[in-house]
Amino acid sequence: MPSSLNDAFIGLVFRDSFMKPISILDAFTVAGRALAVGLTLATVAVCAVWTPAAVAQTASIHHSPALREAAPRKAGVSPERLARIDAVCEQAIREGRIPGAVALVARNGKVVYHKAFGMADNEAGRALQRDDIFRIASQTKAVTSTAVMMLWEEGRFRLDDPVSNWIPEFKKPQVLKTCNEADGTWTGEPAKREITIRDLLTHTSGLGYGVIDGDARFKKLYAKAGVVDLFTTEPVTIRESVLRLAKMPLHHHPGEKFTYSEGLDVLGYFIEVVSGIPFDTFLQKRLFGPLGMKDTGFYLPAEKAGRLVAVQKPEGGKWVRYPVTFYDPNYPITGAKSFFSGGAGLCSTALDYATFLQMYLNGGELGGKRILSRTTIDLMMREQVAKNLFGGGDKHYGLAFGVVTEQGQARGGEGSAGTFDWGGYFNTQYFADPKEQILGVFMKQTQGGDDNTGWKFRQLVGQTIDD
Repeated sequence: MPSSLNDAFIGLVFRDSFMKPISILDAFTVAGRALAVGLTLATVAVCAVWTPAAVAQTASIHHSPALREAAPRKAGVSPERLARIDAVCEQAIREGRIPGAVALVARNGKVVYHKAFGMADNEAGRALQRDDIFRIASQTKAVTSTAVMMLWEEGRFRLDDPVSNWIPEFKKPQVLKTCNEADGTWTGEPAKREITIRDLLTHTSGLGYGVIDGDARFKKLYAKAGVVDLFTTEPVTIRESVLRLAKMPLHHHPGEKFTYSEGLDVLGYFIEVVSGIPFDTFLQKRLFGPLGMKDTGFYLPAEKAGRLVAVQKPEGGKWVRYPVTFYDPNYPITGAKSFFSGGAGLCSTALDYATFLQMYLNGGELGGKRILSRTTIDLMMREQVAKNLFGGGDKHYGLAFGVVTEQGQARGGEGSAGTFDWGGYFNTQYFADPKEQILGVFMKQTQGGDDNTGWKFRQLVGQTIDD
């Protein structure tokens, strides 16, 4: 059991779905709650009584098969037009734009294209394989959002409830007024309201992103406080980092701006508190296991370490391994392996992530297992952030993804209105188009370079449709 969950909750531990305090006696009798005083959550894992809804996914009247390869024409896709993706990837490698890539296209629940190009590690002379494992960084965010909404469907909370109901350290947040960058001291003013779960899902909480923050003041404040922003090999937990983050000032009042943030890391810890189990265990038992995502997780076991693709950068006309900077690129296979970042920590394969997206295209079901209701997915895809704060009209932001609008469709190359997407820090991209029932996953592991394959891949996937 990670130490982030190894503290006894003193006094009030969990609350019911209407956020009213419960007594210590109630804590022993209400199903799905942890024991309150003097017990670690390691003990709770053995002793707690769970309601059926909190244990596993429900069965569905639908039974969509797992993704399997099929002839493109059977899915309404032209094999000749798919070959244009080959040409783009091969040309990009020849021109030194990328060292390699894995590309996957699925339509109508069938994989019609899945190929690897180039090198996984140029220095080692290792060619890229289709089942190689990539650091997916911010593609983790949609996974964490999905987990949050699974608990929401159980009636554990409302989206506009303050997160301080579960993580009291976030109560009475302050908005930054002044900052002395020399000594790290700051002053703030009380926020107009508390941070809600919806704020954290939509990057409107006012929290920042430390080392990749656009404001140098927040970079310094977070570093001084020991907030872990993305990846680490150090023995730190999400609980420890989130509680440090809770003491930091906000960029702005909650709800007033879109500021890309560590909100999903906060929600990773929130999931631990609400569910009573470690975040990585929750994802494995409640999402990855049921979906058959066997190669997705925060850290790789020894037998899979050789499949991790190297992070590479261009140098002197060739691709070399990216050095240790503010993070060690080998974080998935070395170090403490204790930090389960809900915003950037997962590793995965193209096929595993395509499986996750296919569940969404199926309306929340795969293999007869209902992960989310289609009504919940409809909510998640709706506009949650004001137009003037995100997307410039071409996209809006929902509760997990950027979503293409009618205006965005009219620009071309983005897919139909309703197409949802995001990407990752190490140059990974994905999108899924519900109208055309097509998805694309494009995996690379680079820092720097002159890469134009992301937009080309997406545009070429659209032109393969032939029905």
